[in-house]
Amino acid sequence: MQFLKNILATIIGLFLFCLLSFLVLIIIGVAAAGGSDKDVVKVKNNSVIELDISEVANDYSGIFYNDEFQFLNSEPQEGLIDVLEAIENAKTDDKIKGITITNSISGLGMAQSKALRDKLNEFKKSGKFVVAYSDMFRQKDYYLNSVADTIYMNPVADLEFKGLSSEVMFYKDLQEKTGIKMEVIRHGKFKAAVEPFLSNEMSPENREQISTLLNAMWSTIATDISESRNIPLDSLNSIATNLSARTAQMAQEKGLIDRVAYIDEYQSGIRKALGIKKDEEINTVSILDYAESNGLSNIVLDSDDEIAIIYAQGEITGGEGGLNYIGEKSMRRSLRDAADNKDVKAIVLRVDSPGGSALTSELIWREIEMAKKKKPVVVSMGNLAASGGYYISCNADRIFTEPTTITGSIGVFGVLPNFTELANNIGVHTEQVSTHTNASGYSVFTPLEDETRAIIQESVEGVYDTFITRVAEGRNMTKEQVDAIGQGRVWAGTDAVKNGLADELGGLDEAIAYAAKLGETNSYSIVNYPEYERNFEDILNNLTSMPFAKSKESFIKEEVGEENYQVIQRIRRASQLRGTQVIMPYEITVK
Repeated sequence: MQFLKNILATIIGLFLFCLLSFLVLIIIGVAAAGGSDKDVVKVKNNSVIELDISEVANDYSGIFYNDEFQFLNSEPQEGLIDVLEAIENAKTDDKIKGITITNSISGLGMAQSKALRDKLNEFKKSGKFVVAYSDMFRQKDYYLNSVADTIYMNPVADLEFKGLSSEVMFYKDLQEKTGIKMEVIRHGKFKAAVEPFLSNEMSPENREQISTLLNAMWSTIATDISESRNIPLDSLNSIATNLSARTAQMAQEKGLIDRVAYIDEYQSGIRKALGIKKDEEINTVSILDYAESNGLSNIVLDSDDEIAIIYAQGEITGGEGGLNYIGEKSMRRSLRDAADNKDVKAIVLRVDSPGGSALTSELIWREIEMAKKKKPVVVSMGNLAASGGYYISCNADRIFTEPTTITGSIGVFGVLPNFTELANNIGVHTEQVSTHTNASGYSVFTPLEDETRAIIQESVEGVYDTFITRVAEGRNMTKEQVDAIGQGRVWAGTDAVKNGLADELGGLDEAIAYAAKLGETNSYSIVNYPEYERNFEDILNNLTSMPFAKSKESFIKEEVGEENYQVIQRIRRASQLRGTQVIMPYEITVK
């Protein structure tokens, strides 16, 4: 009888699973169909663009496809590149009179923020206005808003303007308290990068390199603000040191803002600029709607020529890859497709990555080498092009970097978790039986033996030698020269140009223009890669983004707060490192 009950329970379970899967597909299909039929926003005459970028984090928002369920294929969403293209288009759009930045909260990195700010500066030169208002300015948001012709602040608002700082987490005590030790094998001089696992404090050498990085980034930020607000650099540094612009009134006295006013007064100012009545509604369009309404990502010129932009954003891992991590499958497929496409005259690789797997970095490097035999390849560096992110950049025909890009970090290390102490503490003991000396390999439940450490050390040294060889050949330097600026040290983009890791300062536009020159074309359209293959498991996981579902991460963020969640994430990433890595082993969080 119990046997029959078990069979019946299994059949019912299978039936319910199939029914649930069917319902899920119907829900996704309805959502997809609904999304494809949504009305395109019509831009009215005498309109103002609302620059709300709170939902924009990546340069590229991706295209996903599924061969089995064609109706689930996604159209590209709006990323930063679409926002920049929208502003470029708005310069010559007679319907658009200006841009308003209202209570902007940005999740963009420093290099992305500069790219957006530069584009807004170009927009102003077209004779149209840019105005900004905020109830509270974070420093990064103020940097973006400072480009505006007129800046308004709420009378009780606060302004954060205090310079840059960085925080590095250390895990030595955590390892001792938990009994989980991270065995670190590194290249001989590669010290600063693995400090978080070996120490509780920062070494003078590491402090010096981070200080140099922050000062280089601050120099760019302060210079841009100085030019926009017509405030001497010395005065800006004094304001930051003494926090003497922390209130709206103080900020106005120091020249960081123009008017202390409420939002209704701000809107009255926009009406005046538009030449409309006090009670008349302002015609507004969000930047994302404007980008979509103009189909800016699919502009086709008379020429058949194309420039391919391949986005490499996130940590470098194995597999297919996605919006937030780089996999060799999608990258190799994209590079081959672009190289073999007769219409593509050049390739631009847009890199925003802290690195990751040494093996995957090498595979992508090799694919770039193959692509270069057919088409010019130019690299544009975003927020990060460090370790593996630099590995996949170093052999390009030309490298462009933003002044605030964090790059370099040429170093290799291996991390192995060891639970021996934890196991002993809780009464777990292990023994091994083997046919050969090294048959058992490395066990997390036994101390790391000297012979095993030596073998892994040999592997790390081999990868490091390969890494600096790749850089030396790609940058026309000697291995000794690369080693001198390697050893895991990070550099700001301005310094990377000086020491030869990059060729010149510039953003994606400059990289595209240079690629077009190498590809001998003056008229071209842009085609974006990669297109990511999405399997059924990915589709089910993405249900968490629907209104009726909430992800595990969202629940945790609500309970512990955004900053504490980031701390948890850093600890988790540190504990999950495996094997030989070409990655920034600690996160440089610039605040």
